[in-house]
Amino acid sequence: MRNKVVIGTRTSKLALYQTHKVKKELKKNFPDLDIGVLEVKTKGDILLDKPLDRNLDKGFFVKEIQELLLTNKIDIAVHSLKDLPVEQLDELKISAILKRGNPQDVFISRKNKKLSDFTGSDLIGTTSLRRKAQLLKLNPKLKIKDVRGNVDTRIKKMIEGQYDGLVMAAAGIERLKLNKHITEYLEFDLFLNAPGQGAIAVEINSKNDELDKIVSTINHEKTMICTKNERNFMKKMGGGCNYPIGAHSYVNEGKLILEGIVLSLDGKKSIKHRVESSNLNEDLSIDLSKKFNEENVTELINEIDNEIK
Repeated sequence: MRNKVVIGTRTSKLALYQTHKVKKELKKNFPDLDIGVLEVKTKGDILLDKPLDRNLDKGFFVKEIQELLLTNKIDIAVHSLKDLPVEQLDELKISAILKRGNPQDVFISRKNKKLSDFTGSDLIGTTSLRRKAQLLKLNPKLKIKDVRGNVDTRIKKMIEGQYDGLVMAAAGIERLKLNKHITEYLEFDLFLNAPGQGAIAVEINSKNDELDKIVSTINHEKTMICTKNERNFMKKMGGGCNYPIGAHSYVNEGKLILEGIVLSLDGKKSIKHRVESSNLNEDLSIDLSKKFNEENVTELINEIDNEIK
């Protein structure tokens, strides 16, 4: 059994928190394992003036780390699962997903004003097309502008008055203990999360069976099942991380449930469905995507493609 591994991670406070969480979980099972950390700046960390909703290459926040994994310069990569492209490279494998944090989005406002009280005179910051579309679906008069930077940078910009409100992932806020800034949690019936949101993924080189045996011991099976359903749905819709596609899978009273939504960029058109099964190992994305295809979701996806190119 190997006695040393190196984890590759982004440099943000949130990425480092997630990496140390993975390290701690591995140490529980393998106390003698020497675990090093290599901090890596990705294109997404460097090109902070570039909006994410344009025709950017996939893997904006993970590509450089994955390249180190492919060349065996690191042994393990830790990612926010929602940043990983749904088209997995054959040479790489998600060996574990930790127990999921809160997958919801939250609304943060400078004056503790709720989203329902915002008007066209208030400015909301978000770069996510999914969040923009769902905001406009709720209120087409809302004024929305791109905001880039890590979690604390975005909150700082709002406090300084550049934005009146922000929509962000609950898990990131909670992990960094910034809950005091949360005005409200956005309920799933109004605001579906990004596929994989709130989950931490541990990726390895798929040829490394020995490392797979080590890393897989920290996998949370229920989280793996649910997030796989969400990501499979996005893949079947033909969209990527930057598309206005939401999906939430969870287990309730012994049933596996998957909800999905695809929206036009202006939020005026949307298709939303829900499926469930008592078989927790069923790939619900198959049934869910059928419902979307029956409503000609391809036309909506093509419309999105034409607008963002």
